[in-house]
Amino acid sequence: MSAKVTVGKDRTKELAAALKALVRDQVLVGIPSSTAGREPDPEDPEPINNATLGYILEMGSPAANIPERPHLKPGVAAACDPIVDRYNKGAKALLDGRIDNVEAVHTAVGIIAENSVKNLIDAGNFAPLAERTLAARWARGRASTKPLVDTGAYRNAITHVVRPKKG
Repeated sequence: MSAKVTVGKDRTKELAAALKALVRDQVLVGIPSSTAGREPDPEDPEPINNATLGYILEMGSPAANIPERPHLKPGVAAACDPIVDRYNKGAKALLDGRIDNVEAVHTAVGIIAENSVKNLIDAGNFAPLAERTLAARWARGRASTKPLVDTGAYRNAITHVVRPKKG
């Protein structure tokens, strides 16, 4: 048995470049410093940005009596299977000749991951808020008792960026 292969157009260089771009770049999920600003609270003498707030919410702050409420790392980890599936589909598309698809693959993965984090925040399965925190919310006219969600600005600030890996 013999096989005959006909090459219509040699796209190996483009494919190699696309595969290199697929592994060169990384998807980062969180709050980029460039978009971390937030509306200042007039009662807060030292306003913080959303990136700092996210770190405090994720890791906790014993000095401020704030318990850990991990949401970023577990949210991304919860999306592992759909992320792997999307990368597998993207790699197959590259091998099928759709070599302009790399940025779309990374963007899709970023959206999957950020939505997973937001869904985890929406589920609200975290250490409950302190009575003092709830009282402060009610005094400001807020009804939510859900940790990590006061105005929704922090949750809405979670996004993704695609950047080349360092090193």
